[in-house]
Amino acid sequence: MTRRFPFLLPFLALAHPLGAEVDFAHQVVPILEKHCVECHGGDESKGGLSINTRELIMDKDVIEPGKPEESLFIEVLTDEDPDFRMPPPDKKDSLKAEEIAVLERWIAEGAKWEEGFTFAPDRYEPPLKPRAVKLPKGAPGTNPIDLIVAAHLKAKGTEPPKPVDDRTFLRRVTLDLTGLPPSLEILSQLPTEGNLDRVAAVDKLLANNQTYAEHWMTFWNDLLRNEYIGTGYIEGGRQQVTTWLYRSLVENKPFDSFIREIIAPGPESGGFIKGIKWRGEVNASQTTEIQFSQNVSQVFLGINMKCASCHDSFTDRWTLREAYGLAQIYSEKPLELVRCDKPTGEKAVASWIFPELGNVDPAKPRDERLKQLAELVTHPANGRTQRTIVNRLWNQMMGRGIVHPVDAMNTEPWSEDLLDLLANQLVESKYDLKAVMRLIAISRTYQSRTEVRGENEGTYVFQGPVRKRMTAEQFMDSIRSVIGVWPAPDKNAFGKGLTGGQLTAVMAAHGLEKWDNRPVRAVFAKRDELQAALGRPNREQVVSARPDIVTTLEAINLANGPELAGLLKAGAANLQGKSTPRELIENTYLAALSRKPTDSEVRIATEILGETPTSEATEDFLWSVFMLPEFIYIN
Repeated sequence: MTRRFPFLLPFLALAHPLGAEVDFAHQVVPILEKHCVECHGGDESKGGLSINTRELIMDKDVIEPGKPEESLFIEVLTDEDPDFRMPPPDKKDSLKAEEIAVLERWIAEGAKWEEGFTFAPDRYEPPLKPRAVKLPKGAPGTNPIDLIVAAHLKAKGTEPPKPVDDRTFLRRVTLDLTGLPPSLEILSQLPTEGNLDRVAAVDKLLANNQTYAEHWMTFWNDLLRNEYIGTGYIEGGRQQVTTWLYRSLVENKPFDSFIREIIAPGPESGGFIKGIKWRGEVNASQTTEIQFSQNVSQVFLGINMKCASCHDSFTDRWTLREAYGLAQIYSEKPLELVRCDKPTGEKAVASWIFPELGNVDPAKPRDERLKQLAELVTHPANGRTQRTIVNRLWNQMMGRGIVHPVDAMNTEPWSEDLLDLLANQLVESKYDLKAVMRLIAISRTYQSRTEVRGENEGTYVFQGPVRKRMTAEQFMDSIRSVIGVWPAPDKNAFGKGLTGGQLTAVMAAHGLEKWDNRPVRAVFAKRDELQAALGRPNREQVVSARPDIVTTLEAINLANGPELAGLLKAGAANLQGKSTPRELIENTYLAALSRKPTDSEVRIATEILGETPTSEATEDFLWSVFMLPEFIYIN
């Protein structure tokens, strides 16, 4: 560069004493902070370049240590083309010649970097081990969730949200725990307002192992990438864990055992860790071994290892070496670290990312390494696993995690005490997920009015539950429960979802010789166009959050899609002639929304149906109810 820009030579001498090395901390860092960090440091990486660490800079081949004249980093600072020069001309501060000279000298001396220095902002580091929680003072018998939330709201100067009425609570908790609205029979037996035994209602819902398992299959299918069809992979297609998963939920298997059977699997539970073997050449970060590292970290530890699978992450502290260390636990062959798709020559060593809890023995066979990893993930002192799952449960039931997003558990929670309270409850209950759900559901915090938050919610302040959208599966099952039309449990109904053997296993879990009249829930069927439009994923990747906004595709399918139209037509035929128009209106509103229709709604519905409803008029009426936001959302 000095040959191309001889005017810089005098400044080399002025900028640095002859014979002394460039002082990285006092000379280089101020220049980078002033001119580069805004676009390429902290959480920013414009053009794919982050300068947070030396490794991240070197990954992009913009610096050739010892050769400033061959370094793109210097070239873009001095180029005369304004479209190429950095910083862009619209920035106020361009580099001065003496500053460029310092950077040239720094690169000529090897671009040395102070160990441990980073431009990344100081980040919250959650505790690893469990933490005891001292509860605020309150009335004896008060739910500990409510004690913590009340103290939190008081500290924030916020009034607690108002409680909901019995019908709203019952619809919310029934949909949250079973995926279905409460039945007409249950609603007809409700005592007068204020006299519902809400604790008993929660216990009864959780005791229904069938409806609980069928609903929470959706949650775990998303996390464990369990789907019935798919493209883009070989070896016989996706390997399901359906039979094992359903039985585990029916039995309410302790969560630590659940994890161990997933990470160190038997024949029925091995589909998750095997990942997807794609056709043809793939990026090094998409191999089955690296998928194992990414998926186990994300699902059970709330860690994003995808960025670290290509290079040291610039969004958190995880490194390429740690990502490959986890991958090597699963791999049958030695793995070479590949940084940004370039082999490094360094061999991976099977290792656990929290060595303070112990480690795996890299000399052991793979199955033994997996067992050791499973024990470390479920180690009683590993509070990370405990916090991750209870945060996911809180997110499912309350509409937003204590830590948000739920896959970023290095993010500071809005209440550390609440998160640790739930994690401790999980351990004290011997890893009973239902016990955590119960504690949440019987709290006044859960039973309070929902908050409707906009897309640009800004800084989050807890003010109560957040209104949630039904999942695609909940939407379909709720409609079917109202109109009384379910697919028959024969080989045709299950041919698109469960295999015959899996159906046998599902029935065996209930001690059934035949399915009888039990409904076939949407979770057991393959994803159709309507469910896809409603947000059900193809599950080629781990999914921990579904979209909460209405898309154009969804609007089209709800308006005139063949799946919904066909279902409503069948529903109208089933309901035809079984009741008077007034009874049809009242029963439909009660079954769909857990409330009676208003006078205005009765008048409009009567106009739609007429005195003698035709099948088409009944379809229109059903459509008008199921398109209500009150039906689509869980309030």
